[in-house]
Amino acid sequence: MKLFMPTKVYSEEGCVRKHAKEIAAYGKKAMIITGKHSAKVTGAYDDVVSALQQEAVSYIVFDEVEENPSVETVMKARKIGLDNNVDFVIGIGGGSPLDASKAIALMMTNPDKTEDVLYKNEVLPCMPIVCVPTTCGTGSEATQYSILTLHDQRTKRSISHTLFPELSLLDSRYLRTMSRECLVNTCVDALAHLVESYFNTNASELSRIYSREGLRIWSKFKDSLKNGNVSAEDYEDMIHASMIAGIAIAHTGTSVPHGMSYSITYERKIPHGKAVGMFLGGYVDFYKEKKDVKVVLDILGFDTASDLRQYIRGLLGVVEIEDELLVADAKGLLENPAKLKNYPYEISEQDLIEMAN
Repeated sequence: MKLFMPTKVYSEEGCVRKHAKEIAAYGKKAMIITGKHSAKVTGAYDDVVSALQQEAVSYIVFDEVEENPSVETVMKARKIGLDNNVDFVIGIGGGSPLDASKAIALMMTNPDKTEDVLYKNEVLPCMPIVCVPTTCGTGSEATQYSILTLHDQRTKRSISHTLFPELSLLDSRYLRTMSRECLVNTCVDALAHLVESYFNTNASELSRIYSREGLRIWSKFKDSLKNGNVSAEDYEDMIHASMIAGIAIAHTGTSVPHGMSYSITYERKIPHGKAVGMFLGGYVDFYKEKKDVKVVLDILGFDTASDLRQYIRGLLGVVEIEDELLVADAKGLLENPAKLKNYPYEISEQDLIEMAN
């Protein structure tokens, strides 16, 4: 068993401004990396800017991170950062800006490298990364992963480098402006992380402590998520479940639902959490070690895997994907040893297809 969690995490109301000095200690000029809207709508952007101004740290803003960020976006931001001599990055937003901030930080620290190095097993230095999540799904604030879109391969892949943030600041108030659709999709993504980390070749009794605790917290808001009556306490639980799920997958990686989701997201522009959720209920239903299934279901408060499957379907709705795409998706996963190695049993093409919805 092993535990490696180098990121310092603060979780409290107003934590960005409260820890302004710690943010400022990472450098003299920051690059704030966000998408177009959510960082400002949530108030997170204003909090970060206020913290930097309070400590007389200069900054520039790159707000062009798209949903499912591409390698091209990373390289564009790298050039801007190098031209402006930034020495640390602050990612604000959901998984897309946080993942992008890691890759951008890596590429700025290594200006002599081309984009090919993102997917090479090469140990490289990286400037400090600060993460401020405004959603409750990816847990990127507590993981080493950076998932980027590869247009030439029509899919998404995690880069080959271990890039934990130095500091992550969690304030559940930022979740309150999320649309119901985004909230549901990101919460389902966190649930998938918890389940996939528990049903995983790399799982240990230590990693499963995080999986079980995350599932326990997730169960507390499952009814509120379903009926839409979300309280301040629920938002607090949501951001904590997401972060703990991030710690869990940092030690195990993800598995089949994530592997099946990437081409669905690319080809049909279905949001990541929803695409993962399409396969999650079926994944639990098909999983062969039933005593492990029972542990997960008992913690979540479901009698059967079919009940969980129906619950997820009720949250996400039925997503119609043509058979040809599902078949191609399943074939592609079966040809991907890196993703399949996290699944402890043999699985067939038909099993993967039947997991959908």
